[in-house]
Amino acid sequence: MMKKKVWIDTDLSVGMTRHKRDGYCDVDDGYAVLQLMKADNIEICGISAVFGNTIIENSYPLSQEMSKEFAMDEIPVFRGAGEALNLREVKGNEAVEALAEALRKQPIIIMAIGPATNVGLLLLKYPELKNKIQEVVLVAGRRTAQDYFKIGNKGSHAQDLNFDLDNDAFRLMFEHGVPVTLCPFEISNKVWVKATDLDALAKGDKGNQWLAEASRAWLQQWVDQGADGFNPFDVLASHYIISPEDIISEELNARLEIHPDDTVKENDKQVFKSYLLCDKEAGFPVKYCYDVVPDYHKKLMDSLLK
Repeated sequence: MMKKKVWIDTDLSVGMTRHKRDGYCDVDDGYAVLQLMKADNIEICGISAVFGNTIIENSYPLSQEMSKEFAMDEIPVFRGAGEALNLREVKGNEAVEALAEALRKQPIIIMAIGPATNVGLLLLKYPELKNKIQEVVLVAGRRTAQDYFKIGNKGSHAQDLNFDLDNDAFRLMFEHGVPVTLCPFEISNKVWVKATDLDALAKGDKGNQWLAEASRAWLQQWVDQGADGFNPFDVLASHYIISPEDIISEELNARLEIHPDDTVKENDKQVFKSYLLCDKEAGFPVKYCYDVVPDYHKKLMDSLLK
């Protein structure tokens, strides 16, 4: 079997407490990384850590831990950006250099499931390598500025975090003509991981047991918001790379627009932010994933429990 060459760029935060407010960080990035590690048709060429769900001082050692514990330490891990692109002072990092070296050897798919800062830095420093990027698969985007990212039924709106934390990185990918696939909230909110799923994972191998244990507190935060499970955002990106036939998508055009910030309650046009919008109007071509096949949940659980 010819394996797909994949580079993982991630803000791993499984089991971490939030660094800016009370509570726990997202766990879905761990599901995505573990799913790729278990896939028979995937060769992971490297993992680069980035800031995002947590600080780089957390995501980097956690990436190292996943490689050591669940991939026999055979996947090299590199420290990437700890903050968004600063176009006035562009600084590289070891992750960007390692990704550049990997691309010089062969074309690679990049799964960027945190802010796309490392990819943006790569394109600024080594634009000649853009044609070696087969595809960048990201978790971001929406159709309109009114498509809110709802968590439960308590009225809370979540950020389009990966995009919000570094708009310029997305702009760079579009302007360099890199093939982009988006797995936005529209698709992930159709997939749920519930307590019964965590119970099943807890009976699996040590990777599944680790995920199940770390996910309990994250699940409880969603339950407290009125949901009965959580959406595993990042796993839609990994699953698309492994088995694109399980993911329903369409060709759209993406653009950046400024609108009132939908995460600010009672915002009477006082707080604004950029949005990554995708539709049939003029813009940069993207593949936009919006639904899954009917038996997707079983396919997802099977891929993790194998």
